Amino acid sequence: MNIAIMGKIHPDGLTTFKNKGINYKEIENFEKNSLIENLKDVEGIVLRTAKLDQEILSKCKNLKIVSRHGVGYDNVDSTYLNQNNIALAITGTSNSVSVAEHVMTMILSITKNIYSYDKLVKSGNFKKKYEVGDFFELYNKNIFILGFGRIGKALAKRCIGFEMNVYVFDPFVDNKEIQNHNCIPTERNEGFKIADYISIHLPLNDQTRNLISFNQFKIFKKNLILINTARGGIINEEALFKSLESNNILGAGLDVYENEPPNENHPLFSLNNIILTPHNAALTLECRKRMSIESCENVFNFLTKSENLIKSNIINFDIFD
Repeated sequence: MNIAIMGKIHPDGLTTFKNKGINYKEIENFEKNSLIENLKDVEGIVLRTAKLDQEILSKCKNLKIVSRHGVGYDNVDSTYLNQNNIALAITGTSNSVSVAEHVMTMILSITKNIYSYDKLVKSGNFKKKYEVGDFFELYNKNIFILGFGRIGKALAKRCIGFEMNVYVFDPFVDNKEIQNHNCIPTERNEGFKIADYISIHLPLNDQTRNLISFNQFKIFKKNLILINTARGGIINEEALFKSLESNNILGAGLDVYENEPPNENHPLFSLNNIILTPHNAALTLECRKRMSIESCENVFNFLTKSENLIKSNIINFDIFD
């Protein structure tokens, strides 16, 4: 068994291969010619953020599985994998807690105006606390969750703990399942109208690109806080900037961007009603360990046809039935 690991992963994942006597090589040079040479004989690839396009994949004559270290897979040509009966795996059980907590951190930080009050105290203006502006409770507010997979469900559980009203849109999830999680199934445009908070948990594809753009910002509440920890490009950043700059919505939190890293002079950097993080919502220590182990186990269990394979982690499992 010949495995390639593209990008640094936590050592706990490497131990998975070492304990089973599996040969693997760690690749850090992602130039196309180098990848073509280093990947030509591998059976499995553990992939972090580097891109695998058709040109590279077409040279991997022995490849049977690509296992993403995470849940997004827009950096790999999934169409080519499907056409050539190559499995595409994700670490579907690893990151829901970390991302849900990241969303709650953003929601609370913006809602409570934490950074403004922190600066107030540190600058010696303790008594000016009434001049900063209002801050709010989460109690009885409406959050609209777009996408109800593991992360959406984990977030809903935490919001219910704050006694929020949780509305959900996911056309691929049965309404009864949404209701079983004490949430309210809601059509997308209706959710946009009633939301005090929106959190996005969708993949980036032709249907979701610019899902939230100029027209959507016209119908949002003025007090809306918009959070995206899923994929850049789902929110149109120009529309977001204009809405925040003109105070058409209250605030936003982004962990993902149309281009990563974003340009150094990105307009969003000039605003004080947005929190920006460097696509690290799923990079807590605990989550890095889980993703590392799970991405490696996906490869081993698939190649050995192990009964321990988490079938739901294989995005295109239907072609192997």
